[in-house]
Amino acid sequence: MHIDTVRAAYRRYAGVYDLVFGKSFEAGRQQTLDSINRRRGLRVLEVGVGTGLSLPDYHPDNIIVGIDASEEMLRLAHERVAKKGLKNIESLVEMDAQKMTFEDASFDVVVAMYVMTVVEDPKAVMDELKRVCKPGGDIYIVNHFSAEKAGLRLKFERMIANFAELLGWHADMPMTPLLSNAGIEIVKISKLPPFGMFTMVHCRNQDTSGEAMLQGAG
Repeated sequence: MHIDTVRAAYRRYAGVYDLVFGKSFEAGRQQTLDSINRRRGLRVLEVGVGTGLSLPDYHPDNIIVGIDASEEMLRLAHERVAKKGLKNIESLVEMDAQKMTFEDASFDVVVAMYVMTVVEDPKAVMDELKRVCKPGGDIYIVNHFSAEKAGLRLKFERMIANFAELLGWHADMPMTPLLSNAGIEIVKISKLPPFGMFTMVHCRNQDTSGEAMLQGAG
C-alpha cells in the first residue's frame, strides 16, 4: 500500500485507535517491552509508534525515539508524553519507515510492532531496521503473519487482502520471505494472544560483512 493510503487510514483511526486496538495489541507490546526492559542504558527506536501506547512502559533508564507516518497519531503520542511526564522520550518524528533518515547503527534496539502489514514494501522496512540497528543489537518485530500452507486460513487471509486499501493493512504477508537473507539471527519466535493471531520475532543484527544470515527459524 502506498504511504498516502496508510496515512489516510490512520487519519480515520487516530481518535479511536486506543479503544479499538489497544487491548488486542497489548500482549505483543508487553512481551516485547518486558524483554527490552531487562537491560538499561539502551537507545531504542520504535517504528510505528502510533499514539504512543507503549511509551509509558519503557524503563526510564532507556532512551526512546519514535517514528510514525501519521501526523494525527503522533499528535496523540506527544500529548501522552506530556501528560505522563515521560522524560526518557528523546523525540517523536513523522517519518517513512521505508526511508529512514537516521545514520547507520544509531540504535541498540529497534522495535516494529504491528507495522509490517501496513507498509508498501515490508522488505525495505526490514532492511532499514537492520541498517539503523547496531551490529549485535536487537530487532523486535510483532505482527500478524499469514499462513504459508494452503488451507482455510490462507484463503481467508487472501480474501481480506482485497480490502487492504480500505482497512489500511494487508493480511496476506508470510514471515519466511521477510526474514530470509535479512542478515539476522532469529533469537526467539513467540505466538501471542488472542488465539495466536500475532507473532513476536526477536532477532539479533548480525555483523556479517555483507553475507546475509538466517538462523534458528526452525
